[in-house]
Amino acid sequence: MTEQTFQITGMDCADCARSVEKGVSKLDGIEACRLNFTTETLRVSGDVSPTAVVDRVRELGYDVAPTSQQTSQPTNSPPTAFFPYMWQRRDTRLALLAVLLILPGLLFHELLPGAGIDGLWIDGAAILAMLIAGWPIFRSAWTAVRLNREININVLMSIAAIGAVLIGAYTEAGMVMVLFVIAEAIEGYTANRARQSIRSLMELAPNKATVLRYCLDCASHLGQDGYEGGPCPFCGLEEQRVPVEELRVGETIIVKPGERVPMDGRLLSGQSAVNQAPITGESLPVEKQPGDELFAGSINGQGTLEIEVTHLAADNTLSRLIKLVEEAQESQAPAQRFVDRFAQYYTPAVVAIAALVAIVPPLFFGQPLLVAADPAQGWLYRALALLVVACPCALVISTPVSIVSAISNGARHGVIFKGGAHLEELSRVQAIALDKTGTLTRGEPAVVSVRSVACARPTDPECKDCGDLLALASAVEQRSEHPIAQAVVAKAAEQGVAQQYRAAENVQALSGRGVQGEVNGRAVTIGSHLYFDDHEAHAAHCAELETAASQGYTTMLVRHDDHYLGYIAVADTIRESSKTAVAELRSLGIDPLVMLTGDNEQTAHKVAADVGVTEVRANCLPEDKVTAVSALRQQHHVAMVGDGINDAPALAAANVGIAIGHTAQAMETADVTLMHDDLRLLPFAVRLSRAAMRIIGINVALALGLKLAFFVLVLLGLGSMWLAVLADMGVSLLVTVNGMRLLRSPRLKPESLP
Repeated sequence: MTEQTFQITGMDCADCARSVEKGVSKLDGIEACRLNFTTETLRVSGDVSPTAVVDRVRELGYDVAPTSQQTSQPTNSPPTAFFPYMWQRRDTRLALLAVLLILPGLLFHELLPGAGIDGLWIDGAAILAMLIAGWPIFRSAWTAVRLNREININVLMSIAAIGAVLIGAYTEAGMVMVLFVIAEAIEGYTANRARQSIRSLMELAPNKATVLRYCLDCASHLGQDGYEGGPCPFCGLEEQRVPVEELRVGETIIVKPGERVPMDGRLLSGQSAVNQAPITGESLPVEKQPGDELFAGSINGQGTLEIEVTHLAADNTLSRLIKLVEEAQESQAPAQRFVDRFAQYYTPAVVAIAALVAIVPPLFFGQPLLVAADPAQGWLYRALALLVVACPCALVISTPVSIVSAISNGARHGVIFKGGAHLEELSRVQAIALDKTGTLTRGEPAVVSVRSVACARPTDPECKDCGDLLALASAVEQRSEHPIAQAVVAKAAEQGVAQQYRAAENVQALSGRGVQGEVNGRAVTIGSHLYFDDHEAHAAHCAELETAASQGYTTMLVRHDDHYLGYIAVADTIRESSKTAVAELRSLGIDPLVMLTGDNEQTAHKVAADVGVTEVRANCLPEDKVTAVSALRQQHHVAMVGDGINDAPALAAANVGIAIGHTAQAMETADVTLMHDDLRLLPFAVRLSRAAMRIIGINVALALGLKLAFFVLVLLGLGSMWLAVLADMGVSLLVTVNGMRLLRSPRLKPESLP
């Protein structure tokens, strides 16, 4: 079984997508067929030729866009400006021509009926307008009935227009078709605007890159010193512009000031502030040094950078991000599935109700079926008007446009939802469990204090004795790759004492309790409190060491020959964003907030107190975290926040798994990914999900409420068909614009920006 992907064009609402999906699924050999309206992507599985699929789509009244093999995206995206978008549609151009034909009837029959101007030419122009504007609608309606055996929006409008002609309401028939086609085009335009926010992600990375490569088959040096072709040994490396798809892992690319980084890579040389906002949502540029990672799509600052390519084009961070967002749009939220199912039953039900309206009053209550002098007074006209009022456009577009707008907003700020279902789930969250290491804390040890036994002023950051102690420890730890050793070296570099002593010689471990080396010919020992308890007295600092241990710090004692010099305390530091994020989550009414950690009780409670978390589960193995999340889930709707790697089982056990970090594991493991290491994105994600579900509720209420009101007006004889079309157009635009508010609101609060 093979899977094929097609990009469908010409769809204006989700009902169009259902018609295409149903029609294609009836082809012989089709085993699975899924068309997502928001991405316009049709996925077909089975033994069927692409030509058969394209022919069926066109038979249904839509089209298939040509795609680029490199991007699998349409090569001719619709215009984003309103008038060019409207004019490039053949159906809309026909409707605009029909407007000219319908104007006499609108003016002299509807707006100025007392002017006394009448004639067959006015009725003839109205019928011609209906045929010109309505031909694509009639054709699509017939195809829907013939192929899909269904009653869709186009069928409703066709019945209403033909019925209006039969009862003599010629102007009404023309107006219904003209307004309906224009309304559909406007809906398509607004849906296209929502899609553009995702397409803009695909434009973040340039199509070409400047790479350093050897000159090949150099004509200037062929034959020189036996050179007969291939890489030129005389020219050496030179800059070449190549498509990003041709880059290979390990090659070196050049990124000049102001250019976008074309590919994920590691900085080899150069220094610059890089704007990573398009990828991670960080508001401020990040200083990059040799050895740092860079992401495709980020914007270089003032320096020229040489970058080693670390991923292929199809596997870089930006490509994974785009893929996740596209898949998110194709994953329907429960609210969207409910609306779609409701619409499937709603449309046939409306036809049945309209039939009853036309039959019951004349048959049982003696009411007129048709009034020749004024067709609008007959119950047949009211039944036809009900068909127009019942058009479910506003209802079916209200949910998907809101979902795609919210997902797009989140992606721009560095929050990736894997689907509308997870967006809806997050809006219901009542409790959140948070991993400590790598989530509330940085997951990297850092020196928090240096205390020399000779220091008279323990709070003085410029104490020379403490600086000398740190310099000696750094000289020994330079030879180690242990995270704690690297923390000491980093602190020494920060205080400018890293070069005070040469790197130690004869460095050796002390059976897991410390390390020893020679600095300037004298032994320097760095060991744990337990190691020093076994070897010498250090009473001057014993009480301080016990206090540091109770606060969750790891302490390293330093001895120079036989003289105890002091200690260095190291801890996993709390993220600056954690306290703010926890406070904001509380303000959103989320309680309890539970910290899960493998650390001991003392360390866990110290971190919890610092960030504001009141409930703690300490000494947790991965399976204990799963148990804790499962217990919480029995009482609350729970989200689990972790680093996406060792917390994977707990993430899966929660209603919503949220990973923090841009690693491939994080992006693939969780339901929601926070793209940069700032927990303040979490309350933003919660606010965004709640706003999305609130707007969906408002949209559905507006769509159904206003239609119900017009139902009543039509039954009372106070509504006309063309006014019903205008009302439906207005409601559709209202719910669409309301849903698209989620593209820009909510935003990250200024105090929440990293």
